[in-house]
Amino acid sequence: MKWLKTEVVDQVAHLLKGIWEGNLAKIIDGLASLISSVYILGRRLGVSFRSLDEAIMDKMKKHREEGHQLEDWYGDISALEDHLRKR
Repeated sequence: MKWLKTEVVDQVAHLLKGIWEGNLAKIIDGLASLISSVYILGRRLGVSFRSLDEAIMDKMKKHREEGHQLEDWYGDISALEDHLRKR
C-alpha cells in the first residue's frame, strides 16, 4: 500500500514534468498512469471500481448543479459526464 501511494505521487510529478515540457505524449502517459493508480489505490482501500465511477458521476452532477467554474467557463463537467455515460 505504501508503494502504491508513492506511485501516485510519482505519477503526479511525471504529469507535471510533461506539462512543463509541453510534451503531449508525457502528459497523456502521466494522466493515464495517475488515473490507473488512483483506481487501483481505491480498490486496495476497499472501494470497487463501480463505486468509484458512481462517486465521480455524483460529484460531477453536484458540481454542474452548483455552477462549478469549470462548467460555467468551459463545459468540462458536462463533457466528462457525457463521456462516462457513453462508456
